[in-house]
Amino acid sequence: MKALILNSGLGSRMGVLTSEHPKCMTEISSNETILSRQLTLLADAGITEVIMTTGSFDSVLVNYCNSLDLPLHITFVKNLVYDKTNYIYSIYCAREYLKDEDIILMHGDLVFENIVFDDVLASKTSCMTASSFLELPEKDFKAVIADGKVQKVGIEFFNDAMAAQPLYKLLKEEWNKWLDKIIDFCESGDEAKKKCYAENALNEIVDKNISVLDYKDRLCAEIDNPEDLAVVSAKLKEVENRKVYMCFTTDIIHSAHISIIKKAARLGKLIIGVLSDEAICSFRRFPILPYSERKTMFENINGVYKVVEQKELSYKENLEKYHPDYVVHGDDWLTGFHRPIRDEVAAILATYGGRLVEYPYSGDKKYEDFENRARLDMAMPDIRRGRLKKAIAMKGTISAIEAHSGLTGLIAENTIVYQNGGARQFDAMWISSLCDSTAKGKPDIELVDMTSRFRTIDDIMEVTTKPIIFDGDTGGLTEHFVYTVRTLERMGVSMVIIEDKTGLKKNSLFGTEVKQTQASIPDFCEKIKAGKKAQKTKDFMICARIESLILEQGMEDALERAFAFVEAGADAIMIHSRKKDPAEIFEFVEKFRSKDALTPIVVVPTSFNMVTEEEFKERGVNVVIYANQLTRTGFPAMQNAAKLILENHRAKECDDICMPFKDIIRLIPEE
Repeated sequence: MKALILNSGLGSRMGVLTSEHPKCMTEISSNETILSRQLTLLADAGITEVIMTTGSFDSVLVNYCNSLDLPLHITFVKNLVYDKTNYIYSIYCAREYLKDEDIILMHGDLVFENIVFDDVLASKTSCMTASSFLELPEKDFKAVIADGKVQKVGIEFFNDAMAAQPLYKLLKEEWNKWLDKIIDFCESGDEAKKKCYAENALNEIVDKNISVLDYKDRLCAEIDNPEDLAVVSAKLKEVENRKVYMCFTTDIIHSAHISIIKKAARLGKLIIGVLSDEAICSFRRFPILPYSERKTMFENINGVYKVVEQKELSYKENLEKYHPDYVVHGDDWLTGFHRPIRDEVAAILATYGGRLVEYPYSGDKKYEDFENRARLDMAMPDIRRGRLKKAIAMKGTISAIEAHSGLTGLIAENTIVYQNGGARQFDAMWISSLCDSTAKGKPDIELVDMTSRFRTIDDIMEVTTKPIIFDGDTGGLTEHFVYTVRTLERMGVSMVIIEDKTGLKKNSLFGTEVKQTQASIPDFCEKIKAGKKAQKTKDFMICARIESLILEQGMEDALERAFAFVEAGADAIMIHSRKKDPAEIFEFVEKFRSKDALTPIVVVPTSFNMVTEEEFKERGVNVVIYANQLTRTGFPAMQNAAKLILENHRAKECDDICMPFKDIIRLIPEE
């Protein structure tokens, strides 16, 4: 595509302002002329070939264009009889450079805001700019419109017409027709046809196919005199002071991001909302860079006016705070889970006249590869291990769900729900000895050895990226526990939870119904110290699980143990109860927090399951583990399917409760 800019006019109505240079070099702001603005827009759009017609002060114009140092190849064509002809003849003079090309055509005294130009470029058909908002001018161009198509253009038309401006996008088929007619006019021997508007030739084309592009009340105006200049300069200042808002979640900036940022910055003062770490964690992969780093990254991009935090997926808070004139986004949110967020943005903008601008989303595979590579990095042991601590620091309270196989790991990894303009997903996975044993048909008495349990970790880690919390039961002998710590840490596990009991493990759900013995405080402290001494990194966490409430040893015993275990080096405390009433859990948390505000508290609300994560967070709990729900829901469903087959002597009756296998396969990554 080439651009054709017509700059051969005299500009006599500008008076002294055009006494030393052509009108296109008139300043419209402190740092911009009409022409520098036009050429910059063309360069930013990737148009490199410009044909420019000249007349008076042509050498001044050529030198000026060269001084702008833009990545453009400009071919200057002088109309030697510029003072005796109109721009139709200037186009004729440049004809050899214009045939069989898609063309952006504009007059050199035309000023338009960036979004108007973007719309022209994006048009799928040939188009001319016109406004349904403006009153029809007496002496300027008007376009007669029928069925959205331009029928005639001229100053004399008033019926079925719109105020029009000479900014066109012309596909070569339409342009060739018009250019041929221009050539006919100029070679006809009729001198009057060299002095008319080029649109006179356009009007004689019967089968033209030029759409109207309605720029409404946006800036698109010619400057013919000093009064026009004052009006346009004031409007341009208003345009440039408009607020533009975008939101970014990315921590990997690539060329497509830079491209859309450039487009957005051309619409006004660009405010970028950087999504908070907590919001990103709620619906997407863990951020590689924390919010502070991502904020700094965007602050250093040319064209960005301000960077602010967006705390949720919903734009509502920031839109109501900043009242941007435009919100810019890729068109990828027209479908999928982002659609409700888009609809909310559009509704808020409508309340005060803001506008949503959506640019085509770049589906380049290399950008998808960037994201996939980042996800793969998240799965690496050294990165995965430290993410649990970071997630707790980011969100305050995180959730984990049990996984006992690669497939349940994928469910934990990929399950997301969207509600209230936001998204929720699990932050981590809990590898439970109970569920691991149950999946193997074994009792939960530490019968499944560590080698087998490590294999479960491998299966899950191979297909997921989220942090893993490992149920270490009692930890075994202290001498064995140190090797367990080293192995788990090396594998990339984030936390091991060990309970303060001794002897053959009995599941806590039995409480005092079976004989269970708590370890002494000094002995368990020694185990914690040995484990901490064995680990190699600061990322790995040892959590001490306190069984005092389960074994009815009282609140004071639980608190005494908690403070002792923290003193011994425990990175977190898990408090457990088998009562449905959460009162004793809440009491423990309150009393522990009165003396220790920092050590993370872990709960497993299997019994007291009416408490929400929000309530736990408010009270000071940091990790909520859903310890066995996938196992407990999966086995009844499988048992029911088996019964249906036996009862009906066929599989048809259980089809309604079966997930299609193609949907299961979609959970499984190909690589």
